[in-house]
Amino acid sequence: MRPALILVLVLAVLACTPRPGPDVLLPVAEGTLPDATTRRVWIVTTRARDPVNAWSFGSGRAPSPDYGYFDISVPPGHKPGAIEWPKGRPDPATDFVTLGQVSLAPRAFLQDLGHEQTGVYVHGFNTSFQEALYRLAQLSADAHVPGNPVLFSWPSQAHVAGYIADRDGADYSRSALAGLLSDLSRGRKTTEPVMVLGHSMGGRLVMEALRQLQLEGRSDVLDRLEVILAAPDIDLDMFREQMAVIGQLKHPLTVLVSSDDKALAFSARLAARRERLGTVDVKDPAIRELARRLGIRIIDITDLPSDDPAHSRYVSLLSGAGESAVTNVFQGLRQAGAYALDQLGL
Repeated sequence: MRPALILVLVLAVLACTPRPGPDVLLPVAEGTLPDATTRRVWIVTTRARDPVNAWSFGSGRAPSPDYGYFDISVPPGHKPGAIEWPKGRPDPATDFVTLGQVSLAPRAFLQDLGHEQTGVYVHGFNTSFQEALYRLAQLSADAHVPGNPVLFSWPSQAHVAGYIADRDGADYSRSALAGLLSDLSRGRKTTEPVMVLGHSMGGRLVMEALRQLQLEGRSDVLDRLEVILAAPDIDLDMFREQMAVIGQLKHPLTVLVSSDDKALAFSARLAARRERLGTVDVKDPAIRELARRLGIRIIDITDLPSDDPAHSRYVSLLSGAGESAVTNVFQGLRQAGAYALDQLGL
């Protein structure tokens, strides 16, 4: 079968896969259960309000970011790494459910957020607002990372055929993300850096925001960030050029890669087979030299056990399936280089 035909069939299958609609963002009337866990997820989004479902955000582009937070209930029987989506009427006993949402002015958002430890999650291609929101609620519940989780959601089309529109939507949002990172780094009372996790095309957006901050002379902001790129959908040559502008960061940038990532293989095919950063081979001497020269960590997680597709394997890593590996990578391992993780860790 010809490769083009295979791609068409894959797109058709993915397009027919049921996905959660904006109705999951409607607050439930029942409230919380005694054994459920509530996670507050702060949001900054360049998406426009959904014109049909005013409680949600769609794929349109807002002229300025919206701010606020959602309270999400995680069910008592939650399985680490999973999102228990409602299959009908949301039930707090078995499902992730929305308890409430609040819109805030930018200043009120920063005041309510405070100066505690903060982590920012930037989602990837083909992701709806509700999918990104619930993913961060799940990561917050399972990764046991202290502080406030902040979702930066950019206007993805949430459709597998919207790749080019998504890339434009991500680029449209870089100034807003750079502004958020500047705001979060200002007046911090903790010595812990702001953790920034960019997944897939969100990794490209993170890098563009870092590049903009460097061009604006904001090294003070860059010094307060610790950046992780998971399965980054970035042309390898483009990444070299981005790093040439950004320079070595105070906290080494970490790149999580998987050689069997089919989503990035599809992206490479769309880009005339240009290699993506998220699939590089850590055994390649040129990649090892690149990591050393740029002062970054490139970590291959291909062999980590996971029920997630390769493109989302980072979820298992951060959700406890590789808990000792998380400790080694993000706390103990500080030097630049190229590494591989297996079932036992490093």
